[in-house]
Amino acid sequence: MKKLLAIVIILLVAVLMTQMVPDKAAHKEAMMEAIREYVDEEVDSKGLGDNALTQLGKNIVSKTVEVSLNSKLELSNYYIFNTTHINQGGKDRTLSLGMFGHVFTFDKKMLREALEQAAEEKEVKKSEQKAAKEAAKEAKRLKRQLKKEERKREKEQRRLEKEQRKREKQLRKQAEKAKKAKAE
Repeated sequence: MKKLLAIVIILLVAVLMTQMVPDKAAHKEAMMEAIREYVDEEVDSKGLGDNALTQLGKNIVSKTVEVSLNSKLELSNYYIFNTTHINQGGKDRTLSLGMFGHVFTFDKKMLREALEQAAEEKEVKKSEQKAAKEAAKEAKRLKRQLKKEERKREKEQRRLEKEQRKREKQLRKQAEKAKKAKAE
């Protein structure tokens, strides 16, 4: 009888857990709250105060993270609980665990690392774009230089051809004069 009661209780708890699994929006909201707390702590620890510029920075960070979460956050449902993860740098990073209608986010150290890695990836992407832009500029400059040199060679070739025709014309005139002089 005790075993049957234990099995019934376990089944009831499992059914209850399946009904209380939070959705993706709850996970996102819990993560955003954790990120806001993290940003507030960082601002306080750096002694930046609470002014309009600080609030603007906080809002920018929050919106940037929110956009990133909207596009990259994936929910894995395991029926009695679920997790969210994000693919970052080729690795899946679990960000939260949801069960019993509550979302548990992971420690602030992981948030700090994730934010720093996201900032680092953004810098890498920015530097890659800058390098690609510089390479394109250099290629364009080299192409213009090659065209300029080609035009210069063509101009030189036309000048040499013109001189050649002029010399041939002078030789013909000299030959005609010599012919006339012999004929006289």
